[in-house]
Amino acid sequence: MYFRRYWKLFNPILQHKMRMETSTDVIPNKTIKEGQAEICLTTEKVFYNPVQEFNRDLSIAVLSIFTDDYKTENRAKAEKKTKKDGQMDVMSENSNTESNAINITILEALSATGLRSIRYAKEVPNVTKIVANDFSIQAVETIKANVIHNQVENLIETNHDDACMLMYKHKQPAKRFTAIDLDPYGCPSIFLDSAIQSVSEGGLLLVTATDMAVLAGNSPETCYCKYGAVSLKTKCCHEMALRILLQCIEQHANRYSRYIVPLLSISADFYIRVFVKVYSGAIHCKKTTSKLSMVYHCVGCDHITLQPLGGFKPNPSEKNPEQMKSYLPPAPVVGEHCVHCNQRHHLGGPIWSAPIHDEAFVSRVLMHVQEHPALFGTAKRIEGVLSMVREELHSVPLYYTLDKMFGRVHLETMPMMVMRSAIMNAGHKVSYSHASKLSIKTTAPAHLMWDILRTWEKTHPVKPAKLDADPVAKFILSQPIQSEVDLTERLDANPISRRDGRLRFQFNPTPYWGPGSRANVNIGEEKMSKAIRNQNKHSNKSKAKRQHSPQLDEEQCKKQC
Repeated sequence: MYFRRYWKLFNPILQHKMRMETSTDVIPNKTIKEGQAEICLTTEKVFYNPVQEFNRDLSIAVLSIFTDDYKTENRAKAEKKTKKDGQMDVMSENSNTESNAINITILEALSATGLRSIRYAKEVPNVTKIVANDFSIQAVETIKANVIHNQVENLIETNHDDACMLMYKHKQPAKRFTAIDLDPYGCPSIFLDSAIQSVSEGGLLLVTATDMAVLAGNSPETCYCKYGAVSLKTKCCHEMALRILLQCIEQHANRYSRYIVPLLSISADFYIRVFVKVYSGAIHCKKTTSKLSMVYHCVGCDHITLQPLGGFKPNPSEKNPEQMKSYLPPAPVVGEHCVHCNQRHHLGGPIWSAPIHDEAFVSRVLMHVQEHPALFGTAKRIEGVLSMVREELHSVPLYYTLDKMFGRVHLETMPMMVMRSAIMNAGHKVSYSHASKLSIKTTAPAHLMWDILRTWEKTHPVKPAKLDADPVAKFILSQPIQSEVDLTERLDANPISRRDGRLRFQFNPTPYWGPGSRANVNIGEEKMSKAIRNQNKHSNKSKAKRQHSPQLDEEQCKKQC
């Protein structure tokens, strides 16, 4: 009985059936209200997932701030150009006309129900035009009906086309979109080449990736095929997934002498979401090597060391002291064996090792959400996540996790506030990462982190039998303590977001919380997984036989009798 109960949890076919029965599926003739939008669904062949409400709310908040910035930047460029041409009088007379001429166009390349586009039209200010595109004719018909129902025909234009082909048609500067939203089912990399070319100068790319198994290290060879980087299976895999996606976007941008500036990068639920500005400039593209790094991951203690692909230093031959000169850093940065546990390394990457957030921009988005909480159904969660993002150490890539460090050496886990206090008492900075509840993001060197564990071990000793069975843990704990460690707890070790009781890490509110099932219109017999395609194969055959030979049931009954 117990075996059958737990077997259901791990059987992929039954998992698929359970997902098909959950609330994430679309019921025909169903009305859905979210934000200021209301959509009606008349078919099961259009994808809709209520789990993504946080994604949509956050996108609206980001776009609301971005559109103001975009108009301000373009107005400043126009004024600078006018000054250069010596036409100040004409500029002042036509300032109102000029500001109105700055159009804000948004493309939602994969619209499905059109809910996101409708919410953009109703809730994002300054929008001139929105193109809601989908490759499914049923989806396009649904979008048209919902656009009319919400009375936003003047802003939303529906389009039935391949997303990449549509974006390639708008790669001329005059036709480019101000913002492009890519929220595919799975990997977004096939859309990046066209998206990079069709977003305007200083425009915004909003990109989602839901293939977390690939990005989190379960299939590093597949990650390299899709994203051009080798993923590693570590405890900090969710932030590493963000950095892999950012380097992938940067690589696509560099091919066209463009580069990205990350504004906000979020790991939430089962997906990652990045918001990046796109600019042009061959000189800035040369700085990309200083923003990317290879990753050395120790298989013993899980320690990570970054190897930058390039760097910049002052150029003494130039008169301008701010003029920098590129150089190639020495490699490798690690020895054959890890200095902390004497084990070997795995090599992954490259990843984006520059900051993944713009703290000033994040603060403005957070303030916008706090001032208009009624506009967002997930306002409390947005406030919690952005509060943590604002507190993160943006100059420190990746993080440790408390349970992994103490579990590696079989120690009783130290309270988080004691660990943070010990790091701060040693004169180093520490923060959480929004991607993990037990994360430790710090400027402290690795040897100090292990010294803290060795100090803790003196009052919380490990059983000798466990150390005898684990030579790696024994090696780590047997090393001498090099730094003075103070475990006295500090009040300022508790971050403000935690002190204020922000909703930082949300529990799954419903069963089977996940990406849901792909829209039926995109699934044919040849695209189904083998397990789903072959389910009930034998029972279906027997049903077909009984339909063609009604005497079969009578013969079976006689045999049983």
